[in-house]
Amino acid sequence: MSFLPDVKVPCDSCRGTRFNAETLMVRWKGKHIGEVLAMSMDEAVDFFSAHPSIHHALRLLQDVGLGYLTLGQQSPTLSGGEAQRIKLVTELAKVRSDASPRRGVQNAHTLYVLDEPTVGLHMADVEKLIRVLHRLVDGGHSVLVIEHDLDVIAEADWVIDLGPEGGSGGGQLIASGPPEEIAATAGSHTGEYLSGRGARASAS
Repeated sequence: MSFLPDVKVPCDSCRGTRFNAETLMVRWKGKHIGEVLAMSMDEAVDFFSAHPSIHHALRLLQDVGLGYLTLGQQSPTLSGGEAQRIKLVTELAKVRSDASPRRGVQNAHTLYVLDEPTVGLHMADVEKLIRVLHRLVDGGHSVLVIEHDLDVIAEADWVIDLGPEGGSGGGQLIASGPPEEIAATAGSHTGEYLSGRGARASAS
């Protein structure tokens, strides 16, 4: 019935692990596959510490503030911001900013477009996300972020401030330039908040 919430009943055989008894009999480091998939990314980092490729991917998921997700998390349960950050990790895993390109081979330059990636993030995780975005830029890529978080805006190389209000009251270019220039722009709501917090240039 569409007007009632979904009801999930665990399977009597697998008790929600989604694997048959024969599969669950196989254990690695004391855990079967159901228990591994129930682990959070934070727990899995230690569990897979001896496997560099897996460990690296899990560390990247931590870096973008997704350490609370479980390995078996179903994709339809992810928010838009979480899905964006998982895609970001997929790309970041390819980036090696400290690796020099092979002779005659140029690293591909990629433009990443992110829409409000900080939605739902704790302030500490926003700082992690900012560091990740810097790593992409340091790797020779460009990052375009549609964002309202002032910490992210203050870290940008170039800000495009649209307004002066939202919705039908917006759509005009109020200012563009480095965060410190936006902070000094009269009539810019973004600039007003940036000047109150201190733009990146004044803080560094």
